[in-house]
Amino acid sequence: MIQVKEMPANEKLKLVRENFHFSETLAPEFLEKHLGDQAAAELRQVWQSGIKPTTPEASVEEQYEIAYANWIWLAHSGFDFIRQKMGEDGMRIYEQAEAEALIKKNSGPATWMLGLMRAVAPQTAFKMLSQNLAYQLQWITPLNITELSSNRFMAEIPRCKILDYPDSEDVCLIGCQRIYQRWVEAQFKANMSFDRRGHACTCTVTPL
Repeated sequence: MIQVKEMPANEKLKLVRENFHFSETLAPEFLEKHLGDQAAAELRQVWQSGIKPTTPEASVEEQYEIAYANWIWLAHSGFDFIRQKMGEDGMRIYEQAEAEALIKKNSGPATWMLGLMRAVAPQTAFKMLSQNLAYQLQWITPLNITELSSNRFMAEIPRCKILDYPDSEDVCLIGCQRIYQRWVEAQFKANMSFDRRGHACTCTVTPL
């Protein structure tokens, strides 16, 4: 196992809140575009029924756990709602919309510089991407980095945190295995694949 910088609890909380807001904004906008305001309002009502409140006296770790549960609820109930209203074809359109939104969300000077470096030193650029993944994925689930090189990133996930929640299959199969894969390929020119075994998983990323 390769030792990497550990993400502190306050940063995990910040990132899960950012991703909650991302989903909270994207899915209603998608529904408004394709089905109108009423569908977006209905989804917001569904969400409100399952959101868990937090309290100011809760520790950072407790706030993270509550925010994480709310993010899972938002994601899987949003997928369910879109599938119910628009079918599997609608889900495929939403997957592409979310991947494109992730590209826009993660665009900035650092990504631009990584693209420039990829053009002149692709192996160095890929290793930088791998190091960033090793850190950033920690807000999603505990993982062990088993390879971090200039041509492959590999992480072993003994028990994925996502799958500890009920009705979270779509968050894994659609969110991680399809939307994230599409985003990483388009923005970072890398292939992300998953080998899932029950609640365990191996995540592998290689350059295209």
